[in-house]
Amino acid sequence: MMGDPRFAPFAEKMKAEGLPDVVIRTFAHSYGQLLRGETGLIPEADIQPVENLPDAEALPQQLTEKGCQALAKTVLLKLNGGLGTGMGLDRAKSLLPVKDGLTFLDIIARQALAADIPLVLMNSFSTRDDSLSALRSYPELRGPIPLDFLQHKVPKIRQDDFSPADSPETPALEWNPPGHGDIYPALLTSGLLDKLLEEGFRYVFVSNADNLGAVMDLAILGYFAESGAPFLMEVADRTDADRKGGHLARFPDGQLLLRETAQCSTADEECFQDISRHRYFNTNSLWLNLELLKRVLQQRQGVLGLAPIYNRKTLDPREPTSPSVIQVETAMGSAISVFPDAQAIRVPRARFAPVKTTEDLLLVRSDVYQLNEQYCVVPNAERRQPLPVVRLDSRYYKMIDDFDTRFPAGVPSMLNCQRLTIEGDVRFGASVVCTGDVRLENLSAEQIFIDDFTQLGREI
Repeated sequence: MMGDPRFAPFAEKMKAEGLPDVVIRTFAHSYGQLLRGETGLIPEADIQPVENLPDAEALPQQLTEKGCQALAKTVLLKLNGGLGTGMGLDRAKSLLPVKDGLTFLDIIARQALAADIPLVLMNSFSTRDDSLSALRSYPELRGPIPLDFLQHKVPKIRQDDFSPADSPETPALEWNPPGHGDIYPALLTSGLLDKLLEEGFRYVFVSNADNLGAVMDLAILGYFAESGAPFLMEVADRTDADRKGGHLARFPDGQLLLRETAQCSTADEECFQDISRHRYFNTNSLWLNLELLKRVLQQRQGVLGLAPIYNRKTLDPREPTSPSVIQVETAMGSAISVFPDAQAIRVPRARFAPVKTTEDLLLVRSDVYQLNEQYCVVPNAERRQPLPVVRLDSRYYKMIDDFDTRFPAGVPSMLNCQRLTIEGDVRFGASVVCTGDVRLENLSAEQIFIDDFTQLGREI
C-alpha cells in the first residue's frame, strides 16, 4: 500500500507533520483494507466460545508472593487521552474530582506511590499539559522513567473519494486520535519501550484512567510473571447489560480474539448476544511483557496489523454540514489475536468500574464506595447488596456543571439504596439519605429543592 498512488498524499501529509515511519506504515495497512472493502466480519462458524479461564479470585497465595517479587520490575500505565466531552468537559477527564475531593489522577498517583512503582500516562495533545501540571503536586513520582508519552495522530479520510480531508482554516480538524491501539507503536517510537527495558522493567499493567477498579493486583501480576505469556487480558462475566458489547472467543487453533459488534453479521447476532455461549467481555485492562512485546514489534517491523475501526463522522464534529469523513482507529485489546500464546484471565466485576456518565460519578462519590489506605476505591463493606441503579434526567444532570450545581453539598447517601430515579429538575441539600427505591419526579418548570438531612425512601 505504501507504493499505491492513492496513499501517496497521506504519506506526504504525515511526513510533513513529523510522524514516524512506523505510524505511516501502520496507517497504510488500515487504509489498504478500507480500499479493498474488507468488512472485518468474523463469522460465528469461524470461531469457538471460551468456556473456561483461570479465575483471579481463585489464584493461590504463592502467586501473590511471586507478584511481590515482580513488583520492582513493573510499571503502572494509564490511558489518559480522553477529554470527557460526553460529560461536558474540555480538559483531561482524569482531572475531574471523583472521590473525597481527589481527582482520578490524584488517586492514580497515590496508588503508584503506595505501591512504589513508576506511573506513566499515555497522553494526547489535548490532555498532556494539564495532566503533567497536576502531577507536579507529586514530585516523588519523578525518576528515570518519563511521566508520559504521547499517542500519535492520523489523517481523516474523505468518505466520497478516500482522499485526505482538508480544512485550511482549522488544520487541527484534519486529524484524529488513532485509538488506544496506538499504545504499541507509541511505546516504540517514543523510545519509552527501550528506556523501560534499559532500567530493568519487564511488566506493564495498562488500564483506562477512568476505571477506578483497575488497581495493581499482586496475585494477577504473579500469575502473569510465572506464565511467561507476552500478553494477558482481564475479562469479566457478561451480563444482560453486556449483550451488545464485544466478547472473547477462540479461533480453531486456540488463538484468542476479540469480536466487537461491528465485526458481527446480522445472521450471527443471536449467537453474539448469547451470554451463556460467549461468556466474557474485555475490561480493557492488560498486562504486557516488555521483552516479548519488543520481540513481536521487531518481527513485524513495528506494524502489528490490528483490526481497524472505521468511524464515519463529519470533518467538524460541531458542524453536521461539513464533509463526511472516516476516522481510523484501533483498540489495544485486539492485539490478543496478534501475540502468540496471549492469555486471558477472569476477574471480578469490581475490577471494571469505569466512570463514563454522571450516573456512574454519583455512585462513586457516594458512600457506596470508600477510599482505602492504598488509595483504592472499593465497595463499602457495610453494603450487602448489588450496586444501586441510578437513572438521572439527562436534561439536567448529563453535563458535569449542571450535575454539580444540583449537588452543591455533595451527593446523597446511597448505602441502603437499591434504585434512584430522578425525572425533572431537582437540587439536593446536605446529608440527604436515600433508602430502598427512590423516585423523584418534578413535572414543573421550577426546580425542586430537597432540604438538608431529608430521608428519602418513598415516591414524592
